[in-house]
Amino acid sequence: MRTEDLYDWEKATSLLAAQALEWEPGTVSGYHALTQGYLIGEVVRRITGRSLGTVLREEIAGPLGADFHIGLPASEELRVAELIAPPAGPPPELSVTELQKRVGNNPAPAVAQVNSRAWRAAEIPAGGGTGNARSVAEMLAVLANDGRGLMSEAGCRRALELQVEGRDLVLNLPLRFGLGFALGDQIMPNPNTIYWGGYGGSLAIVDLDARTTFCYVMNKMGGAVADLRGFGLAMAMWDAAGIM
Repeated sequence: MRTEDLYDWEKATSLLAAQALEWEPGTVSGYHALTQGYLIGEVVRRITGRSLGTVLREEIAGPLGADFHIGLPASEELRVAELIAPPAGPPPELSVTELQKRVGNNPAPAVAQVNSRAWRAAEIPAGGGTGNARSVAEMLAVLANDGRGLMSEAGCRRALELQVEGRDLVLNLPLRFGLGFALGDQIMPNPNTIYWGGYGGSLAIVDLDARTTFCYVMNKMGGAVADLRGFGLAMAMWDAAGIM
């Protein structure tokens, strides 16, 4: 694929629909860096008749007043901070499999492309959301606070249900996944905690025990291997709350 193919929803979803499975579903995990958003978004489109960006705007971000977009309107373009590429350096010494090569390079958008109007305007749910830390935390607060009228408490807590665990075949890390998030019960202060991060160092955490959400986003991207800026702030939050 080319990066431009990500702007074509029909092409991206058709290619995914035609792809053969790599393994039996539910047996292992392999992180979909960009394609996860198309897989979920197409299910949403077929159920609702609307794109994922439209559903987000009309049913979640809009009612909550969250300044977050999947498919950024041209009117908001001047407000967006440019991403600053991570520092150059020697590549990490990792064992790269054929699967990891395909995921990481098919396509591998450059930061300049992510900064383009074409990228921001397209609906690329797993990698093209535009917002700030406050807006992400506001939306995730739905999960931390019993649904806030948008979901049932039982529906929120389904995110904690283990779906698959073990070494992820793409990230090469031991992970435990619930619905939509990794489970933080073995690495974070409170057991009913879910989280995920993004390339460059962004991090979002939902602590259902403390009824708290945390989000860190940045435009100055960190290295690809380990960026602890966000997690350090999260630890300070828990410490200040007396949870540590």
